[in-house]
Amino acid sequence: MMPDRVRLCIGTKKGLFVAESTSNRERFSLSGPFGAGVSVYSALIDRDQPKQIYASSCNAFFGMKLLRSDDGGKSFKETQSAPAFPEADGRAIANIWSIERGQDSRELWCGVEPAALFHSEDAGESWELVSGISNHEHTPHWQPGNGGLCLHTILTDGDRIHVGISTGGHYVSEDGGKAFTASNRGVGAGFVPDPYPEFGQCVHKIAGHPDVPGRLYMQNHGGWEDRPGIGVLRSDDHGQTWHSIADGLPSDFGFPIVVHPHDADTVYVVPLEPMTRTCPGGKPAVWRSQNGGASWNPLRTGLPEKDSYFTVLRDAMCVDDLPSPALYFGTTTGKLYVGRDAGESWNCVFDALPPINVVKVAVA
Repeated sequence: MMPDRVRLCIGTKKGLFVAESTSNRERFSLSGPFGAGVSVYSALIDRDQPKQIYASSCNAFFGMKLLRSDDGGKSFKETQSAPAFPEADGRAIANIWSIERGQDSRELWCGVEPAALFHSEDAGESWELVSGISNHEHTPHWQPGNGGLCLHTILTDGDRIHVGISTGGHYVSEDGGKAFTASNRGVGAGFVPDPYPEFGQCVHKIAGHPDVPGRLYMQNHGGWEDRPGIGVLRSDDHGQTWHSIADGLPSDFGFPIVVHPHDADTVYVVPLEPMTRTCPGGKPAVWRSQNGGASWNPLRTGLPEKDSYFTVLRDAMCVDDLPSPALYFGTTTGKLYVGRDAGESWNCVFDALPPINVVKVAVA
């Protein structure tokens, strides 16, 4: 029996919105904002329990908060605590950049700025600093990117945990988070003398597929004329080595990267002009590869045909897992687009939201 509700979390500069539709995704109702007036950069809908939703609410004056809903986004309350460094540490959290589920619905992982990882085993009521990456020997050498020094990607596969840091690079743990190793062979950097450093790359996003756990895709900081092709990458050995799959794209600079839920060979990116972070030539498109990055083609039916200069941020694109999935992306101009039939055709379902930072989806 086909699930009949699609639920979206839309984190914006002015709070969190929740949208719902039937599985035809023709019309979405909207509720919110929750945490009104505060930027939301991370959200999580538990796909096994889609009534359970988490979102960050980070305010420079009132501190870091984590919101949780147990009723599908009808109401939210603050968890008893949010991630925080020990008092003796000396660091203070500036933002929460990622929230991901662990082995069950009570286990959570959380990435923050400055780059560090936290772990909860009680649905976010209490948190423990993951020292293996948060106090790594490389930590003093990481530098903030344009969006800050953030741990923005967390991928779990049993005891294997991948994290992405801007600017730190890709790190992997094989023992459930006790120890992490920099794993950036083939990941380039255009802003340091060494084109392929051990660590310090400005990774933008990493994505994988549960059916092929060794396969990973990365959107790295590309767009360098003297070091072309380093922005879109693939690994087939759990991130130990990486190779470029950027050939055929109009730009290898971008932020999000998303994998089709039913096909590990199908991957989506949103190329941007590297200097302006906007759509190349003012003509937006989501670019799709159906052969693991060997070739690419644009999906732009229904998108503006010209004079459109928005940005799609690293967590502002996602895909649902219905039999014929839809993609969703939000823009810094406050528009939310839905691409039905795996992105073959697009339409704008909300056109005047605050600037969108994150979009997450689940089917119930």
